[in-house]
Amino acid sequence: MARELKTVGVVGLGTMGAGIAEVFARHGLSVVGVERDEQAVERGRGHIQHSTDRAVKRGKLSPEDQQALFDRVTFATEIEALADCDLVIEAVIERLELKREIFSALDKVVREDAILATNTSSLSVTEISVATQRPRRVVGMHFFNPAPVQEFVEVIKTVVTEPDVVDDVIALARKLEKVPVVAADRAGFIANALLFGYLNHAVSMVESHYATREDVDAAMRLGCGYPMGPLALLDLIGLDTAYEILDTMYKQGRNRLHAPAPILKQMVTAGLLGRKTGRGFYTYESPDSPVVVDDDLTPSASGGAPAVRAVQKVGVVGSGTMAVGIIEVCAKAGYDVLYVARGTEKVDRVRAALERSLEKGVQRGKLSSEERDSALTRITGTARLDDLADADLVIEAVVEELSVKQALFETFDEICKPGAVLATTTSSLPVIDLAMATKRPADVVGLHFFNPAPVMKLVEVVSTVSTSPEVADTVAAVAVAAGKHPVRCGDRAGFIVNGLLFPYLNDSVRMLEAHYAGVDDIDAAMKLGCRLPMGPFELLDVVGLDVSLAIQRTLYLEFREPGFAPAPLLEHLVTAGYLGRKTGRGFRDYSS
Repeated sequence: MARELKTVGVVGLGTMGAGIAEVFARHGLSVVGVERDEQAVERGRGHIQHSTDRAVKRGKLSPEDQQALFDRVTFATEIEALADCDLVIEAVIERLELKREIFSALDKVVREDAILATNTSSLSVTEISVATQRPRRVVGMHFFNPAPVQEFVEVIKTVVTEPDVVDDVIALARKLEKVPVVAADRAGFIANALLFGYLNHAVSMVESHYATREDVDAAMRLGCGYPMGPLALLDLIGLDTAYEILDTMYKQGRNRLHAPAPILKQMVTAGLLGRKTGRGFYTYESPDSPVVVDDDLTPSASGGAPAVRAVQKVGVVGSGTMAVGIIEVCAKAGYDVLYVARGTEKVDRVRAALERSLEKGVQRGKLSSEERDSALTRITGTARLDDLADADLVIEAVVEELSVKQALFETFDEICKPGAVLATTTSSLPVIDLAMATKRPADVVGLHFFNPAPVMKLVEVVSTVSTSPEVADTVAAVAVAAGKHPVRCGDRAGFIVNGLLFPYLNDSVRMLEAHYAGVDDIDAAMKLGCRLPMGPFELLDVVGLDVSLAIQRTLYLEFREPGFAPAPLLEHLVTAGYLGRKTGRGFRDYSS
């Protein structure tokens, strides 16, 4: 039986510490909050006041419960006030020496049976614990910000932490209505170890001018359903905090993907720390404000519309799910669409699929019957590629095989009129290889829709070294007319979304095969701790392990980055035929 912890202490009442104190007090525990002086105590009290005032305003807390919460909290400036606490959690800034000083002082004050916990998100719990005479009673209890809202808590055990201490802390976390996951003591634990590699990679994309901050953030929000883009999230976390976490992770693991991007250190040195200073990757209305304001890097709305080619007729080649979705999107946007499928049977099948999809739109109230009929009148099917001769824009959406796509683009070159824009929906192949199959590489561009195309807002516009700016502007304008959000990037493996997503998924598999944490714990960490719509293994099983492996191999071959090499476990599962939901088994078993 876990011991019931009734009185807890919190050292440090900044945003994080005050949030933790509030969580404890909300759930009936007596709390002693300690800060270095009266001014800091008042700031901490103000954090709790502001947070609970918002909860009252939103109907999440009654005024009576708010008062009862404050009645359970005692504020102090002396560490001796913690003498009778069952558990004390430290929540000061991420400086090892400061934390060690606090633990050494606590060791002299608290009872022998008290548990000492640290809220560190990156430092070694073991190195903190040895500042005491009782390292066996030291544990990590990593809350996520904002603590009153986030459900996830990482419980970090060292090699000497007593099992009953871990059990007591797990029981306490559950009493707080949190979801605890136990992890061993290594830099980043579960969530940050996976999150910060992804954030660092996003910074490198922007630093190298591969894509703008706005396009990287929009790509991950719209393409993956993430609640925030990586650059906006870094500004929220604080660039100084992010740098310290990455630096600690790199020093422990020597993984080059965790070496902080150089621009991070430059920005931290310049005092550009994110929201808390009013400027980071974005500029904010004032320090601590969430309101983004225009700055020198904000895309200008002035300067007139870009020069684009006239597009009235769109050709789509392909008969699969993606092709059908693109046909529907273009037709609903008012374009005349000619689709090409192999044989009359497939032509009829595509037509039937379009009619079903548009009818669903009517039944769900997304489309009027008049709009459905109008879209269908604009769609024509054919089995002849020659019929594309007068198309203004031709979009290829066939199987992801380079030789097949190259042969198609050779044919487009012979058939299509001068000035026609030739686009590919490839998600992984080099667009330049298709462009060079033609005698007009300046007219070739990547136009990567996401599945399902009628639903997903994101479109990646991929320019090769030969693509004319006018051609890229033309397909971006078509995307906007179709109600999509185009983001622009260069022609390299993965583009923006897959280039950021799949290394993170690969890191998750490596964490699993190292037996650091299990499938359920890693998924819970990323869903609850980072608010992602799906955990990495849930997503891998949906995408398909064979598809994921192919994309990861492409990234590795292009960048030759050791950290991008596919995790052996992923390769073994694919070899065994465990491909995810489509085969009934992947990282989880779906057969029952």
